[in-house]
Amino acid sequence: MKILPLALLTASIGYGLALPAHAAPAQEKPADPDTIILSDTLHYDDLNKVSTFTGNVVLTRGAMTLRADKLVTREDAQGNQFGTATADKGGTVTIRQENPAKFETLIATGQQADYAGQAGDITLTGQATVTRQICGQPFDNVRGARIIYHEKTGTYEAFGGQNSAAAGGRVRSLAQPQSRVDQAIAKCRTQRP
Repeated sequence: MKILPLALLTASIGYGLALPAHAAPAQEKPADPDTIILSDTLHYDDLNKVSTFTGNVVLTRGAMTLRADKLVTREDAQGNQFGTATADKGGTVTIRQENPAKFETLIATGQQADYAGQAGDITLTGQATVTRQICGQPFDNVRGARIIYHEKTGTYEAFGGQNSAAAGGRVRSLAQPQSRVDQAIAKCRTQRP
């Protein structure tokens, strides 16, 4: 089942504090988009390289948006980035990535989202879901207590448990046939300019 080009999560949680971008010569690959984080408060610890954003946190990076109640990012001595986004009790962390060329939107939710830069792993914990929408309609979906995306291998795992988003503490996965996805994209293409 193919649902997750979840490099979106990597781009979201891993970029906590935007650093100034340097202009690239025309022949080089364009620079990554800036990361903008809005929050009610920010505490930055330069000595330990830790940033803590609290209160209605909205992180935007290109076509990706992360919403959480709290985001803590840090960088180790080797420059690897780590991040944890959390929601207040009863809330969820939401990560939304849009791909207009494919009329696709990925929406990932959980009570907590963690990013481990060196390994490239993203973990959604507690009522975890990942849904792929085509032209605004849900197509593929994975639900569980924990979903881990391994960016380096392009693989993911889903685990059931007490805090699963699926009934009975199980993992639930729904995958639409590629032909149905292709039909939805073609239909969307004719309806939109």
